[in-house]
Amino acid sequence: MPPTNELIAWLRLSQEPDLGAAQARNLLAACGLPQDIYAMSVPALSKLLPEPLARQLRQAPDETQQKQIDAALAWLEQPGHHLLTLADPAYPQKLLDIHDPPLVLYVNGDVSLLNRPALGIVGSRNPTAGGADNASAFARHLASQGWCIVSGLALGIDAAAHRGALQAGDAGGRTVAVMGTGIDIVYPASHRELAHQIAASGALVSEFPLGMRSLPHHFPKRNRIVAGLSQGVLVVEAARQSGSLITARLAGESGREVFAIPGSIHSPLSRGCHALIRQGAKLVESADDILEDLGNLVPDGPKPAAGPAKPVSSRKSKISRPEPEHPDSRRVLDAMGYDPVDTDTLLVRTGMDIAALSQHLLELEMQDCIVRQDDGRFVRR
Repeated sequence: MPPTNELIAWLRLSQEPDLGAAQARNLLAACGLPQDIYAMSVPALSKLLPEPLARQLRQAPDETQQKQIDAALAWLEQPGHHLLTLADPAYPQKLLDIHDPPLVLYVNGDVSLLNRPALGIVGSRNPTAGGADNASAFARHLASQGWCIVSGLALGIDAAAHRGALQAGDAGGRTVAVMGTGIDIVYPASHRELAHQIAASGALVSEFPLGMRSLPHHFPKRNRIVAGLSQGVLVVEAARQSGSLITARLAGESGREVFAIPGSIHSPLSRGCHALIRQGAKLVESADDILEDLGNLVPDGPKPAAGPAKPVSSRKSKISRPEPEHPDSRRVLDAMGYDPVDTDTLLVRTGMDIAALSQHLLELEMQDCIVRQDDGRFVRR
C-alpha cells in the first residue's frame, strides 16, 4: 500500500469532479504521481487543463470528496481489502494493454489473481437451463486446469460461471468478479452470498468509489475490465443486442481470443453467439476447444481434481446426465430434440396420450434430464 499522503492523492484524483479518466492519465504522464499534480500551481495546471478545473485541483477537497476519501481509508483497514493504483507493482499488467485502464481498483480478496492467466465467461442474464449448465461446467473444468474465471457477477451466465469456478476448489484457478457498483454494494442483491464466497476464495474488483450504486453506463465500463483481465472471452448465450457482445468486441479490440458456444437456430439466445462466430470467433463445443488455444499460457497450473468434480474429461465429451430408466421416457427425450418444445408438439411426435406423456415428462424432470421453463415448454438439460 502506498504511503497515506500518496494514497489520499490517488483516491482524490480518481474521484475528482469533472476530471475525466483520460485527462487524469494525461496529467499523470505529464506531472508524475497524483501528489505532484496537486502540488502544482494554477498557471502550471492551466497549461494542461481548463483554468476552472486547474483552480479546483488547487483547492482542498470539498465535504463530499473528503467523506469518500475517509470512507475508503476506513474500508482499507479491513483484512483482505486493497487499493491498486496505476503506479502499484501489483496492478494487473493485462489492464495496461487496454486504452483506458482504471486509475484505481478496489479489491476484496486475493490480489494475486488479477495477474493470473484468466478466461472471461459472459452471457445472457436470462439463460436457458442448458446455457447455465454449460457456463458452470466450462468454468469448473477450466478452473480445475488453473485458469482464473472472470465475470461480472450478473444474473444468469455470470453467476453460473462464478459458481462453477468455485466448485473447482481453492486448488484451481478460482474466480474474479468485476462489479458495476462500488465494491461495498452487491448488485443484484440476491448475489450477496455469492459475493461473500468469491471474496473468501477469489476476488471482488471495482473501479467505482464506495457507495456507488449501479447505473446503466457503469456496465460497459465493467465489461472492459472483464475483457482486459482475460486472455480470452467465452460467450455462452447472448441475444443480438446483448451486453456480452460488447465484452466480446472489447476483447477482440484488445487482442484477446473470442470464443462462442453455438446453439439452436431457433433460439434468440443463440443469435449473438452465431453472429460472433460469423465475425471470426472460435466455435467451441467443449472446454478442451479453448485449452487448445489458451492452455499453453498456464505454467504448470493445478491439475484437475479427480472424480465427479471434473465435468469435461476429454475432447468433445459432454456433461454426464442420468439416462431415462423407461424406454418410453427415452423416446420422449429423443422426440424433444435440443430446442424448447411444448406438450402439444410432443403429443404429435410421440403418438402418446396426454396421461402417458405427462408421466414420462415427470420422470425425466425428476431424473434431471429435462427442465420445465417458465413458459411451460420443456428443454433438455
